[in-house]
Amino acid sequence: MAKEKGSRLIANNKKAYHDYFIEETYEAGIALHGTEVKSLRMGKCSIKESFVRIENEEVYICGMHISPYEKGNIFNRDPLRVKKLLLHKSEIRKMKGKIAEKGYTLVPLKVYFNRSLVKVEIGLAKGKKLYDKRQDIAKKDQRREAERDFKVRNLY
Repeated sequence: MAKEKGSRLIANNKKAYHDYFIEETYEAGIALHGTEVKSLRMGKCSIKESFVRIENEEVYICGMHISPYEKGNIFNRDPLRVKKLLLHKSEIRKMKGKIAEKGYTLVPLKVYFNRSLVKVEIGLAKGKKLYDKRQDIAKKDQRREAERDFKVRNLY
């Protein structure tokens, strides 16, 4: 039997944490075809422009770019095709109820391998206002400055 490996990050959406308050996260599998898994093993994925939508009790990720596999020839799929996410019906119903509330959306946060399976972490998010973003930037700057001061003090 093959050894079970831990999780390995493929793609991360840092901008989502800047633009949204992430209230809940869900782990979902992805229905992949052909050579897409080989491309993901090479780290050729981007979720910066992607979003998640729910249609007919099914969840889809749109705008996720998986580069074509170099040696795939005719077996390569469209890099931007809509991919189905694999979730339990109860999770889908819960997400659908929350999205019905004003201001909530679903955003992909990261794509990773969990053992040998490709997983997507999606977040139930609420948009930040401009002043919230400014407060976050100010907090990060204060934290960085404090860390720099701490490092300087420990050198002497």
